[in-house]
Amino acid sequence: MQLALSKNSTWMHDVNPSFKLLGMILIFISIILIHNINVMINVTFLFFIMYFFLTGHTFKLKSILLIPFLLLFFSSAISMVLFGKGDTTWFRAGIIHITEESFYRGVHLGLRSMAFAFCGLIFALTTKPVFLFYSLMQQCKLPPKYAYGFMAGVRLLPIMFEEFFTLKKALIVRGVEQKKGVKAFLKKIHYYSIPLLSQSIRRAHRIAVAMEAKRFMQQKQRTYFYEIRFSKKDLWFFLVFLSLYAVAFYGASSIPYLPITDVRYK
Repeated sequence: MQLALSKNSTWMHDVNPSFKLLGMILIFISIILIHNINVMINVTFLFFIMYFFLTGHTFKLKSILLIPFLLLFFSSAISMVLFGKGDTTWFRAGIIHITEESFYRGVHLGLRSMAFAFCGLIFALTTKPVFLFYSLMQQCKLPPKYAYGFMAGVRLLPIMFEEFFTLKKALIVRGVEQKKGVKAFLKKIHYYSIPLLSQSIRRAHRIAVAMEAKRFMQQKQRTYFYEIRFSKKDLWFFLVFLSLYAVAFYGASSIPYLPITDVRYK
């Protein structure tokens, strides 16, 4: 989720985070249940459109975030294509056996991974972590001690990175970073782990004491700095994804791209 990424807010940013999270979980389940490759092509393409036009971030950032998922697409697809089962053989060489069924199944698996990626990126780029946990506390009744504890941990990550780089510069000044070999590497682990671990323990103890003083451990009615509510944007979110699935299934039945309608091997 974005912490300090510049963006232009869209209506997706105003959807209730808990409702959006529930919707994404249901979408993940529905994607798993799709076995028609024509439907999966339409669903992935429509998610791709939503990702590039409704997240509000720059085209450059969205393209960079897609790189690892494209690698995942090719790796998951090629493994099923080369070593999958099937009856109509296209190519055989040793352990490599490419069939018509394995090819379609591999493409379907790659498209499914991309659909998961688009849904996850849409959620991550349009949801602030703070608003998500406030919504979980208010709408889903998540205990404040867990929500605020996680938010405190997220806020501590930049501090830990800063301490790491400060420690690294100190070791460079002392000449430790210039040493090579296994023995030097083990010493570096020792030099880094003990100071960082001890600082983390001290900081975690101070946070725990502060949360106890603020009575976060007690189950009681609390007031919140941010009031997260439901709005018309939640209805739009539901209707958009419902329409997306309707278009995907109707398009697959009206104009099928491939002759196969079920990639499962029977």
